[in-house]
Amino acid sequence: MTETDNKPRLLVLVGPTAVGKTELSLKLAVDFDCEIISGDSMQVYRGMDIGTAKATLEERAIVPHHMIDIHDPDHPFSVAEFQERTRALVEEIGGRGKLPFIVGGTGLYIESVCYGYEFSEGGSDEPYRRELNDYADKRGEEALHDLLKEADPESAGRIHPNDRRRTIRALEVLRLTGIPLSEHLARQKKESPYELCIVGLTMDREILYKRIEQRIDLMIEQGLVREVESLLARGYTTDLVSMQGLGYKEIAGYVTGETDLAFAVDLLKRNTRRFAKRQLSWFRHMKDIRWVDVTEANFYENLQTIRDIIAGKFPSDPEYTW
Repeated sequence: MTETDNKPRLLVLVGPTAVGKTELSLKLAVDFDCEIISGDSMQVYRGMDIGTAKATLEERAIVPHHMIDIHDPDHPFSVAEFQERTRALVEEIGGRGKLPFIVGGTGLYIESVCYGYEFSEGGSDEPYRRELNDYADKRGEEALHDLLKEADPESAGRIHPNDRRRTIRALEVLRLTGIPLSEHLARQKKESPYELCIVGLTMDREILYKRIEQRIDLMIEQGLVREVESLLARGYTTDLVSMQGLGYKEIAGYVTGETDLAFAVDLLKRNTRRFAKRQLSWFRHMKDIRWVDVTEANFYENLQTIRDIIAGKFPSDPEYTW
């Protein structure tokens, strides 16, 4: 693999949910001889396929995919583990003469790899964690998230209200260090160990929201309710990190009889729209992103624009196919 300034190359495609990353990434991966690394914190879980919008087995047969189906749903996957595994994959893929290609929408996870964030192995306050868990059990995730919103509004804006584990961790970091998690992230050096090419996809907000709603309707048709029923039947409870993910917590409310299906679907659509807004906000603060507006649904024009960006950044790559 050719290197610039002794740095290995890394291609990255980011954007909000439902913007069209998967279809474009498959074409780009073929054109530039890539292997894809999923940059989605939920796709690591086995048996959670529909709600996480994983690439299909047929799509994964087109080009190698990594960081998919590596854990059972009771594993507490973390950004530090993602970073460690992905760093190793980038080295392995590059060693095979291929271009490593991260595709996804989990901003902190992707940024931690791109800029070599340092994570402390120590630093925990188990009694405080139990206290916060008890608080959430009694008052709900929204109330717990409100505590973070008061203490560290920037982190609260980036963490989903249903994501109890990350909300508690952000509060724990503040308690242990006296410094908000957002400030810790801001202090990271943000110098990449890689020769980066980062492409970000964006589109008109209202069109994106319609795509989100259409995707959720399709997930219901594809069997999202059955998928959640199966997970619950296997003993995976709603307090797990995995089951706090979009689609699983909302539909679990219907499966357990807390809500009706129409309410659960409407809640999922609302939460996903809000999540997409937070994703865009996160990526807008990342440096080095070349943005491509894909509002106009001309797939091949958008593809050509991105091809040109990549070829301009990595000019020694072989001529891509058309």
